[in-house]
Amino acid sequence: MFWTTLVSVLVATASSGIALGAALGFTGLIILHFFNYGSAYLAVDTVWDIFNSFTLSAVPMFILLGEILLRSGLSEKAYAAFTPIFAKIPGGLLHSNVAVCTLFGAVSGSSLSTAAAVGSVAYPELGKRGYNKEAVVGSLAGAGTLGLLIPPSLSLLIFGALTETSIGRLFAAGIVPGVMVSLLFMVYIFLRSVKDPSIAPKDNGTYTLGFVLMGLLRIWPIMMLILAIMGSIMFGIATPTEAAGVGVAVAIVISFIWGDLTYKGLLESVYRSALMFASIGFIVLGAAILSQSVSILGVPQAILETAIDSGLGKYGVFLLIVLIYIIFGCIFDGLSLMIMTLPIVFPLLTGLGFDPIWVGVMITILIEIGQVTPPVGLNLSVLTAITNGEISSVERLSRRFLIGLF
Repeated sequence: MFWTTLVSVLVATASSGIALGAALGFTGLIILHFFNYGSAYLAVDTVWDIFNSFTLSAVPMFILLGEILLRSGLSEKAYAAFTPIFAKIPGGLLHSNVAVCTLFGAVSGSSLSTAAAVGSVAYPELGKRGYNKEAVVGSLAGAGTLGLLIPPSLSLLIFGALTETSIGRLFAAGIVPGVMVSLLFMVYIFLRSVKDPSIAPKDNGTYTLGFVLMGLLRIWPIMMLILAIMGSIMFGIATPTEAAGVGVAVAIVISFIWGDLTYKGLLESVYRSALMFASIGFIVLGAAILSQSVSILGVPQAILETAIDSGLGKYGVFLLIVLIYIIFGCIFDGLSLMIMTLPIVFPLLTGLGFDPIWVGVMITILIEIGQVTPPVGLNLSVLTAITNGEISSVERLSRRFLIGLF
């Protein structure tokens, strides 16, 4: 009866067109009322505890940081700095796409902000140079997901806030996988370009070592911003919330002095950040109510016992969850999917013996896949808009991207 109610109410509300947060919260309230002796009032305390969390208050600050950088024009300077480094390597400036996305991912924390900021500069520039346009957008879509993995990451931040896991340890754990994924993207681009040189024409320019070093020196403000944020968290100087506040202040100064940020752009950044956090916060609210309802009834423990008795083993259960995330990543955006599934997935995996930090990184990688998987594929949608209709089919672009992987 419980599972029938849970699935039917969730499917009915979600498919009705109402906000996902409302669907999750309403389902949780129904469960609390009918399966826990009319205790729906408990949701009030849960919502208060979640939004009174000091850790969660870092989320809007990091969103604002990404929005400021998106409108600052700093991506143009970063792109110009990396261009000479990769110009002579097979794949050329497609590698620059990955490198700049990695750099921006380390300060924005958002996949969409990273893809939009770099894509708005890279696509017209590489188009003029004769690069294959679908390869350009594919590289930006994939590398743009690094904004979710490389700290400060909104995904890891929300994961830590909801599961009461150390944000600092999550951020530290995301660095190496983020760099590895970035390098793998570059290896893939290299191999594809060797196989098909037409996707990345050769650069006949001459770049001296001094010219390359001078270009890298131009991005020192961004490097200082990364150091200010990550260094203060890693060495225990500041909490993630305090580091986010400092990061926003430094980003504003850098963007006004070194970038092209205007007062109108700053106000627009604040406005867009408020809208985005309201959207994320509403989903968190609903997920918190649902999480409380299933926890009170002991559902995670029951699922854990069933998983142990299934004979699949811990890795078999994990592979099943991976498959579920990949399938649902085609339907939901990444953060929504993570918030929606954490109430059951997190206690299940940690109960099977998986490290909470490792679980956070793996779930983030899985929702990155959803960012480039149609029909939702938010990164693809953003970049399709940037092309002004030149790459008009998200599905076509995705097929090209996925065929290349295999």
